[in-house]
Amino acid sequence: MQNNNFILVVDDNSPDGTSNIVENLKKDNTDKLFLITREKKDGLGSAYKVGFKWALEQDFSYIFEMDADLSHNPNEIENLKRLLINNECDVAIGSRYLEGVSVVNWPLSRIFLSYFANIYVRLITCLPVRDSTSGFVGYSNTALSSLDINKIKFNGYAFQIEMKFKLWKKKFKLKEHQIIFVNREHGDSKMNKNIIFEAIIGVIKLKFNSIFNKNE
Repeated sequence: MQNNNFILVVDDNSPDGTSNIVENLKKDNTDKLFLITREKKDGLGSAYKVGFKWALEQDFSYIFEMDADLSHNPNEIENLKRLLINNECDVAIGSRYLEGVSVVNWPLSRIFLSYFANIYVRLITCLPVRDSTSGFVGYSNTALSSLDINKIKFNGYAFQIEMKFKLWKKKFKLKEHQIIFVNREHGDSKMNKNIIFEAIIGVIKLKFNSIFNKNE
């Protein structure tokens, strides 16, 4: 790890031994690698909130979120960071759909669901992002700290949409960078009917609240 980089892993009591692996790695990176272990699974959004709050407390200049299953290539962090450092944007998004579809080992049904879900988001919200559900995102401290994290309502993949939409409404600049997303080799997807329903209804709520409730 570079001297100015820090890693936080938020683990919701995963059965795959994530916490044990991180604890072993910490022995050689005591001041660079951190672990927050929670007793139960409270959802993606809840885990992100914990991580974001921790990062803001450390007052880091840039905060990045990504999946820990190597679906996101860690080498792409430098590309996202470069966009932020060069002031090209306040929110740098690792995009699967900026130039066609760059997804590996997903079933066709999952690609269709994700791709057309993003079209749906753009149609409803007018959010100028091709991959609003991306979980590989870099934030400037200024952008992330402008949000009241506790007021982010959604907990599934709609969490990602809500974060980007609210920052866009606050006039922060969002920019996408093409990445290649590789489906996990182990473990199960967190996608389920409840998460899909939350996203469908949540997008409408976001748009409605942005029109009639300026404090949202």
